[in-house]
Amino acid sequence: MSSNTKHSKIRNTGILFELLTRQITVDVLNNNKNAEAAKILKSFFNKNTQLGKEYELYKVLTTENYKSETKAQHLIDAVIKTHQKLNSTFLKREKYNLIKEIKKNYNVNDFFMARIPNYKVNASIFKLFNSNQTQNPAENTKNLFTIVEHITRKTISDAKKQKTINESYRKQEKDLRLLAYTILVEKFNKKYSSLSKSQKKLLKEYINNISNTNSLKEFIESETVKVTKKLQSMLPSVDDKVTKIKLNEAVNQADTLMKGRVVEDKQVVTLMRYYQLVKELENVKSK
Repeated sequence: MSSNTKHSKIRNTGILFELLTRQITVDVLNNNKNAEAAKILKSFFNKNTQLGKEYELYKVLTTENYKSETKAQHLIDAVIKTHQKLNSTFLKREKYNLIKEIKKNYNVNDFFMARIPNYKVNASIFKLFNSNQTQNPAENTKNLFTIVEHITRKTISDAKKQKTINESYRKQEKDLRLLAYTILVEKFNKKYSSLSKSQKKLLKEYINNISNTNSLKEFIESETVKVTKKLQSMLPSVDDKVTKIKLNEAVNQADTLMKGRVVEDKQVVTLMRYYQLVKELENVKSK
């Protein structure tokens, strides 16, 4: 009787790498000088470790984009063959020591609670890497299709799936598109001389509450009300007519930040820009 390969979030190399890079961003924003995430990442994910080599295979399957399903399947086959050449003993040992280091330096429940972009794809890659290809053809095919769909950025027809295995698969759920935190921080640091306290607080809330969309939504709503009142209070001091018109438009459009059941990236970026607008107006007023 065939058995399914169970996914383990705590042993998924792609997810572990993602969580560590996110923790680095949290540590930087919290000005945590004794943070260990960066050291752990450099120690375990480099070209000389089996973990580093396995992550590169995860990266190939999550970042490559082919239009052809045939090319996508050839890529997956090539990656699987390369993965089979890794030293499984060393890989298990490195992964054990990595998890041990994470547990030693961070609260495991908090560390692993965040939602992960492309979680379904990462889980399928994990199961494909850790399964016996002859053990459960149906499950392996399901995982294969999930990865192919991701690489080609299109959904494979149900008819084609049913022809391969005797079951239909739901379309991949639309996850909340997470911001690339380090890129976001770099972007704002390049565009502005420095992030304001409000901008830093927003980024912290977004990162720390990424798995709690209700809490994040409440924070966005609360901050939107505050920033709107702040802009309204600054209107009388603006002399330039064009600036005043644009400022009025910004105030009138602020309520769009509170629409929708979940927080999207554009809402976070828009609020960041509102903070910047307040900051620039305050600078002009002080002069």
